Amino acid sequence: MNYDPELRIKELGLELPQAPKPMGVYKPVLITGNFLYVSGQGPLKSDGTFIKGRVGNDLTMEQGKEAARQVGLAMLSLIKANIGDLGRIKRLVKTLGMVNSAPDFTMHPAVINGFSELMAEVFGEDNGIGVRSAVGMFLPNNIAVEIEAMFELKD
Repeated sequence: MNYDPELRIKELGLELPQAPKPMGVYKPVLITGNFLYVSGQGPLKSDGTFIKGRVGNDLTMEQGKEAARQVGLAMLSLIKANIGDLGRIKRLVKTLGMVNSAPDFTMHPAVINGFSELMAEVFGEDNGIGVRSAVGMFLPNNIAVEIEAMFELKD
């Protein structure tokens, strides 16, 4: 099935936040060849604030998963702002999901599923699921989740 990501976002009733601005010295997106690399993004909400807290301490696993989904929405907004049309994306290639987690929390993959499930909804299972890593760590400004990704662009 050929997914139109812009149409899918409307059908799913999703709200993309404003595209986030860089918070340091880096490019938020970079295209080289047919690949689009997206720098690590946080769970930016539509009101301009971030979902914060440590999963397993301040947030439940389910709240962490929602934060990862919110990262996906912020990332889609950033990509759209930089390349104009999400229809240019052929597929998700790689995801690195980082969870701000308590030392004894071990469900990092379940948290990052929030992002992965969103990408599958928007781009379809064939093109919305790529390779992935999910790890726990301390994150800047106590954001709940940070995710970076690599996408392949259509020719």
